[in-house]
Amino acid sequence: MKNNFNIENNVIILTGGSGNLGSIYAEYLISNGAKVCNFDLTSPKDINKFDEKHYLFLKTDVTDKENISDSLKLVLEKFGCPQGLINNAALDSPPGDSDVINGPFEDYPEEAWDKVIDVNLKSIFLTCQIIGKEMADNSGGSIINISSHYGLISPDQRIYNYRKNFYKPISYSASKSGIFNITRYLSTYWGQQNVRVNSLTLGGVFDNQDEEFVNNYSEKVPLGRMAEKHEYNGVIHFLLSDASSYITGSNIVSDGGWTAW
Repeated sequence: MKNNFNIENNVIILTGGSGNLGSIYAEYLISNGAKVCNFDLTSPKDINKFDEKHYLFLKTDVTDKENISDSLKLVLEKFGCPQGLINNAALDSPPGDSDVINGPFEDYPEEAWDKVIDVNLKSIFLTCQIIGKEMADNSGGSIINISSHYGLISPDQRIYNYRKNFYKPISYSASKSGIFNITRYLSTYWGQQNVRVNSLTLGGVFDNQDEEFVNNYSEKVPLGRMAEKHEYNGVIHFLLSDASSYITGSNIVSDGGWTAW
């Protein structure tokens, strides 16, 4: 019997593959035989642990169309046409991050809005335009656009109240919400070319945040906790594989039940 979950030798482009979650996805996919091409501005700290036969880091600005095209050419030269694209690169605004520009909505800077929309939304438009076209012109493939539960619902600002003057900014929610209709649009546009396009909506991930935030957040989750970093690997594997061959234009929610009440 065919193993519909087999992704061995599949070429997968992963944007933001050097980050906290991206590096976890890369390691998992490689462990299952896939060839991962990481499009990111910085290389992962532990890049030496990846076998070059299954991993390629390409310094790439995913908001720059020409840069994406140049990186795709290198992927085609080394591994061939990609079967998967994971649009994971994003700017978030976690509490405690000193680089975060935020504040009340009335004072939120226009330049901060532009930067978040560029990375979180424009990059998906560009990577799908360039890499998705390559898939459509060849044997098809699977595109996963990573969204957030804050794209489905508004952030509950009350869980951040213990941090003075911190607000989860509107740009994050607006950008993550826009992903859903990019996904639906492209799933219908490329359906006849066998390119499946789905969004994956994630909840918050535990990353040694302070105890008060973790407690506040966890009270909103039916499962009573934040996600562990490895817990999204399974659904990503599913969406990349033939096990999901009749799923396109869908949004799969993995948020511990946050949006269920």
